[in-house]
Amino acid sequence: MLKPVRFPLNAPFIMGDTSTPVPERETLFHTCYGPVPEVIFERLSKIRLIAFDVDGTLTDGGIYLDPTVGEYKKFNPKDGLGMAHAVKVGLKLAIITGRNSPLTVRRMGELGINLILQGQSDKEQALNSLLTQEGVSREEAAVLGDDLNDVPLFKAAGFKVCPHDAHPYMRQIADMVLSRDGGRGAARELIDLILMSQKRLPLCGGPF
Repeated sequence: MLKPVRFPLNAPFIMGDTSTPVPERETLFHTCYGPVPEVIFERLSKIRLIAFDVDGTLTDGGIYLDPTVGEYKKFNPKDGLGMAHAVKVGLKLAIITGRNSPLTVRRMGELGINLILQGQSDKEQALNSLLTQEGVSREEAAVLGDDLNDVPLFKAAGFKVCPHDAHPYMRQIADMVLSRDGGRGAARELIDLILMSQKRLPLCGGPF
């Protein structure tokens, strides 16, 4: 059972970690991913746009190369189902990555995602420009990133999230650390929690 103790405002909330302190007198929402404090749900409920890095967040971080110029990525179908559903219900999903890969364009196209910014050397500026273009405030934007090259993304977003297996520094500066690893359900977990906070998905994760 989670013990109600004072919750440091600058500490990340770690999903599934029963030693994580929760706010005093805060309601806990018992989701299928674990309990979430009301203060976190309140912030998630405002999210209108989620920006994702690719390698290490939507994939397990592995980049498979053949002997010539071929490249392969492995995407998780559970993440894909959640992302396609998020688009369907009106959330804006965006890809912001430093690499260029036709595989990313192909997979995102299958999911109905057309906000794809590849080859971005300045991810912070890329996200700032995207928010202006889409009419989304910083408070309404969440980011999922796993490594140091995603720090600029974190600077531009109102809610910063990382997979469970993210770099230790990213876990320290995130607002929330997910229970799932990158490429193994982290994106689905974040989307589900946002939809739960917005009362568009039951806390059990099942269909309405």
